[in-house]
Amino acid sequence: MKKIIACLLAIIGLTTVCAQGNYETDEFKTKSGKTVKMHALMHASIRIEYDGKEIEIDPCSKLGNKTVDYTAMPKADYILVTHEHGDHYDAPTLKLLSAEKTQLIMNQRCVDKYGSEKAMKNGDKMKLSNDITIEAVPAYNTTEGHLQFHPKGRDNGYILTIDGLRIYIAGDTENIEELKKIKNIDIAFLPCNQPYTMTPEQLARAAKTIKPKVLFPYHYGQTDVSVIPSLLKGEKIDVRIRHYE
Repeated sequence: MKKIIACLLAIIGLTTVCAQGNYETDEFKTKSGKTVKMHALMHASIRIEYDGKEIEIDPCSKLGNKTVDYTAMPKADYILVTHEHGDHYDAPTLKLLSAEKTQLIMNQRCVDKYGSEKAMKNGDKMKLSNDITIEAVPAYNTTEGHLQFHPKGRDNGYILTIDGLRIYIAGDTENIEELKKIKNIDIAFLPCNQPYTMTPEQLARAAKTIKPKVLFPYHYGQTDVSVIPSLLKGEKIDVRIRHYE
C-alpha cells in the first residue's frame, strides 16, 4: 500500500517540504523526470528551482510586516517581473538577486523604471535555454471602476514552460477573454483580491476556463480563499492553498 501511495503522489507531483527557510515548497516532475521546486515566498513572490537554475517571480523583500530574506538565496538565472506595482517590482531586490549571468525580463514600464534589461509585451515569446521558454500574456482589469489599476496592454502574465511542464503565472488580472487561448496548463497561479484582481468566484470561473491540473490561488492578501476548493468541486483541479497572502 505504501508503494502505491508513493507512486500516486509522484504522478501528481504532490510533495510539500517546509524545511527551506520555512517556505512551503511543492515539487513537480517534468516530462523527462527532472524535479521542479516551487517555493511560496510571499504574496506574488515565487522562487522556482530546476536543474541547477534559479528562477524568481516578482521578487520583493518586504510587504507590510512580511519579509523575505533573499540574501540567503542564490543569485537568479532568470527574474520575471509582471508589472511596476510595489508588491511586484522591487528594484533593490532585483539588484541583490542579479549576477552577470542573470536575465531580467519585465514589461516596458518596469524596464523604463529600472533603466535596462529585456522588455516583453503581450504575445512575445522567448527561449531562455534549451528546455525553458517563456511567453508574455495579457493581464488587466475589466471591472468598471477598476480599469485604472491594470490597464489593458501594459502588464504581463507569463507562461513558463520548463522541460514540458507548463506554468501559468497570471500576474494582476481579472477573468479576461484571453484566458480562453491559454491551453494545456499544468500549474496555474491565479490572483484573488478585489478591487485589484479577482474575487474567489471570478477566480473559479477563470480556473474552469484554463483547466490547470494544479491551482495555486496567490496574491490574496486578506481575501478568504478557503472557499475556492468548494467552488471548483468536481472540476478535477488540485487546489493548493499556500501562504501567498
